[in-house]
Amino acid sequence: MPRVRMLLVGAFVAGGSLLTTSLPAAATSATATLSQGTFGFVNPPAATAFPSITLTGADVSANSTQTFDVGDATGSGAGWNITATSTTFTAGSHTLPTTAVTVQSVPTVTCDAGATCTVATNGTSYPYSLPAAATAPTATKIFSSAANTGLGNQTITLVFKLSVPANAFAGNYSSTWTYTLVSGP
Repeated sequence: MPRVRMLLVGAFVAGGSLLTTSLPAAATSATATLSQGTFGFVNPPAATAFPSITLTGADVSANSTQTFDVGDATGSGAGWNITATSTTFTAGSHTLPTTAVTVQSVPTVTCDAGATCTVATNGTSYPYSLPAAATAPTATKIFSSAANTGLGNQTITLVFKLSVPANAFAGNYSSTWTYTLVSGP
């Protein structure tokens, strides 16, 4: 008899657990409000410095890498662009051509460490020529993030090329570069 009793208790316990799992699920909802954050350079672009160039009697060039750390926490998906302009490279009364600075290839874009981003899809064509004149001319788009891309913090890396003609004068040349981060592609 104890064996029959154990089987009945076992059957009752098993049947009870079946009843528990067969109850209907209760539906509920959850909400979350996401507020618009900021838009801008995470870190301001650093000064661009080209390595020292030795004149050789032939045209020469040098490259300099520039990074732009952009943060788009607006959640709008509006896209954005970086515009650039400059003054002519000048050393005293000597200048380099207004077409001296270019970006020859498509920049790289990576999400910042610790950020899940939607990498910017660039709409700018290359090679790109940095506008230059004695007084900085109208800025042009050096990088353009399409709508619904460029969300989150990311770094754009461009390589600037400074082309120096063979007939350039020796000297310490300088130029003022202006970058602006604008909403919209």
